[in-house]
Amino acid sequence: MLGLLLLVFVVGMLLLSSLNLSYSRDALSELRRQQINEVVGAGLSRINARQSALASYTITLANVGESFHEMVESGMSGRALSIVRGSLEHTLNAHLQDFEGAAGAGLWFEPGVLSETGTSYMPYFLQGSDDNTLTRLDTESRFDHYRNAPWFGRTLEQEWTADPDNSGHVYWSPVYFDLNTERAVLTLASPMYDRDGNLLGMATTAWGADQIIDVVSRITVTQHSFAFLNDRNNRNLSSLSQGKDTRREQALIDAILALDLGADVDSARSLGEVGELTTRGLSAGNEDYELYYAATAGGMVYGAGVPRNEINAVLLPMERTNYRILVGTVSAMLILSLYLLYRIIQLIRELQASYTDDLTGLPNRVRLLRDLQNRQAAALLIINLDRFNQINSLFGNVCGDHVLLAVATRLTAFSRDHNREIFRVYRLPGDEFAVLAPAMAPEVAHQLAVQVRHLVTGDRVYWQEQRLTVDVSIGIALRNNRKPEDAADQLVSQAKVAVLQARETGRHHLLYDPAVGVEENYENNLYWANRLKEAIDHDRLVPWFQPIQDNQSGRISKYECLVRMVEPDGSVISAGRFMDIANKLRLNRRITELMIEKCFACFTGRDDEFSINLSYGDITEPETVAQILSAIETSGIGDRVIFEILESDGITNYDDIRTFIEQVKPYGCRIAIDDFGTGYSNFSHLLSLNVDFIKIDGSLIRNLHEDQTAFLVTSGIVQFARSLDIQTVAEFVHNEPVQAKVRELGIDFSQGEYVSMPVPAPGSAD
Repeated sequence: MLGLLLLVFVVGMLLLSSLNLSYSRDALSELRRQQINEVVGAGLSRINARQSALASYTITLANVGESFHEMVESGMSGRALSIVRGSLEHTLNAHLQDFEGAAGAGLWFEPGVLSETGTSYMPYFLQGSDDNTLTRLDTESRFDHYRNAPWFGRTLEQEWTADPDNSGHVYWSPVYFDLNTERAVLTLASPMYDRDGNLLGMATTAWGADQIIDVVSRITVTQHSFAFLNDRNNRNLSSLSQGKDTRREQALIDAILALDLGADVDSARSLGEVGELTTRGLSAGNEDYELYYAATAGGMVYGAGVPRNEINAVLLPMERTNYRILVGTVSAMLILSLYLLYRIIQLIRELQASYTDDLTGLPNRVRLLRDLQNRQAAALLIINLDRFNQINSLFGNVCGDHVLLAVATRLTAFSRDHNREIFRVYRLPGDEFAVLAPAMAPEVAHQLAVQVRHLVTGDRVYWQEQRLTVDVSIGIALRNNRKPEDAADQLVSQAKVAVLQARETGRHHLLYDPAVGVEENYENNLYWANRLKEAIDHDRLVPWFQPIQDNQSGRISKYECLVRMVEPDGSVISAGRFMDIANKLRLNRRITELMIEKCFACFTGRDDEFSINLSYGDITEPETVAQILSAIETSGIGDRVIFEILESDGITNYDDIRTFIEQVKPYGCRIAIDDFGTGYSNFSHLLSLNVDFIKIDGSLIRNLHEDQTAFLVTSGIVQFARSLDIQTVAEFVHNEPVQAKVRELGIDFSQGEYVSMPVPAPGSAD
């Protein structure tokens, strides 16, 4: 029996070694080819960068020609026209000197453009290759139209027609010998148009071919590899890096040109149009190569050839090593047998660990999904800790782990008291737990959720003598019979949806029911979409104003502008009823523009300070920012304007926020961060923003008088703001006990029902 096991082991090792060798060979070959692709791709990027720069210079020159045409008045002639021409040629000279490596540049205007009727104005300058002196060619006497110039036929077809859609397009010529500069050059041309789409002429630049060839000569892939560059007429422009063996080089060049690679790749003759790398084989003499090539931004073909034996050379040491390993493995199979037994035991332990959460020791999400697959009917509760991120932000992750352990301990005790095998507790990622129970009636599930919440929130959690309040939102999902097509995590997803719905509706727990509210939600969205569009069309969106009290003086010092919808019957609807559908319909930008217009008009004749809410999307919209800056400049009341930026509004790039702040600060405008305390990285980003106010989120202020955790978090925010000389505003101050806590913490301003609800006009609540 042992001999049979040893034989099976040896045969298995031989098979494994063979498979490993084959797999390794394929993997290493592929890896080597990927490395070659990266090197060739890097060379292609350098060539494209250079060709893109040449094209960019040409477009710049075309913009110069278009700009000077706009300066010329209709019918200008004589001395005035000569002055404009002189200025144009001076600018052309300056640009040509700035174009490193340029052999010449010119602006070729249509007859009558910047010239008398029936004549052509075509200033073209050459730059010497040695002393950089500039010489103007007498193009007007040589050609009656620029289409007769040699460069036109090489760069564009004679039947080329003007089309305003090709404005900014760059056309490339193949490399040719220029008699004027007596060197090999290539010409780039870009059409010029006026504002009405009429062709003004062409801007051209000429460049020495060495500007491109030098980049190719510096590229090396492997020891005996070579790089090449063919123009769009399939002519080789570069020397191959094959040493001094000229015959071998010529054989390679002939073989490459015979392939006509330009027909295999997409022509990319305008700025930014480049091809993907293509691979094919090449045989020259007794050598086999792999070619990697692609079209460049200038319509050329760049590539590199690598000997196949250099690609495969890396495999030989691996094969020898593999055979040595095989011999050593067979010789030591008894030891390895013991090792395998040891590893099997380890794997069993690791498998058990993969089903367990490291922090709490509870089964994890993987184990939950496995258990759900084994149950036809089940009830699942997802328990989400409220404001857990705020605890982590204020007290650190160690405190957060302490809270998680406390909750896990209470849930474990609950499971033990109710039969651990029937009620199983799991730790899910983040701040969530799960309880898996047998199928039950909805009424029983609701009772179970109440028990679980009471268990978790009944006793406070203490951290370093600080009392923390823990509350939860619970989502319930029930399944009476699992269908074969049901996903493994379907019940988990449903319970998570129920958690979100519970939070949105302000409930502690909610049962998932897919049959409730779907059609009604569609109809409701359509209803509000129609009402909103009608309100915009009939100018029934107006600002209301909520007073903000200075807690030092007790007086109203400023107002927050809030959008309201006025119905035809005079009733007023708050923003919370329609802003969600406005965002989905992308009408929020229009609403912001209306608020800016009406709020500035309202406060232009008053002395009060006022604030306007801006979303991250508003700040990144150039038209909205332009309207804001125009309103500030026109009204002259920038020193009384506060822009409130929503801290929880999915900010993806804080550089955009900084740019906006830098634009409005010179006018005296101030910046407030709204809903502070709802995000995940508030403090770190706030340090880099030059803000004046922090508006503390209402979820913290609302229960400030009875929630110790909210009090501690708010206290930390106030101290942080004070250290940066930033004033603070408490939102949702709805009663005297909350206002007393706000004053105790030293918050500068209060806003909410206790001070005043929003009013239709500033001062009407005073």
